[in-house]
Amino acid sequence: MTDPADPGPQHDEDADERNDRNLKELDDEQDREELRTRYYGLLQELRVILPGVQVLLAFLLTVPFANRFPELDDAGRTLFGVALVGAWCAVVCLLTPAVFHRVSDRQARRARLRWAIRTTLGGLVLLAASLLAALLCVLRLVFGTPVAVLLVAPVTLVLIGLWVVAPLRIRLESHR
Repeated sequence: MTDPADPGPQHDEDADERNDRNLKELDDEQDREELRTRYYGLLQELRVILPGVQVLLAFLLTVPFANRFPELDDAGRTLFGVALVGAWCAVVCLLTPAVFHRVSDRQARRARLRWAIRTTLGGLVLLAASLLAALLCVLRLVFGTPVAVLLVAPVTLVLIGLWVVAPLRIRLESHR
């Protein structure tokens, strides 16, 4: 049990301010540790995301060999194509920061981090498009187009809410 009078570990507010600085304010030499920490944090996040995206891609690559694939109409095949290409491009974008880490100039820390963040965000957008296209493709085959659209619409809103609105709201609140 903790002692209520004990404040616990001291909080270093200066460290928080340093870690919250905008990427443009960081210097490759002076802020080498912070840039390294941010980059490694991003790589850790990608290690969590990538297996799921790779499983989605692997699944999509096997779908054309399934018995009901020939039943897809042109719209279904287009949705499948969007899902497949989106998943493939998402994997490439989400792997790019690791490639930057191994291949790029080690001294260009800020530029590597900036591009890693951009490719990660691009990968997440492509993943969202792939997930929604795959879901719509499957639901159209199972329930028909009108019901599929009715089911995918709220899923799209949830995805936008959790992946776009909530993070932007947190960002705005933290800048106040």
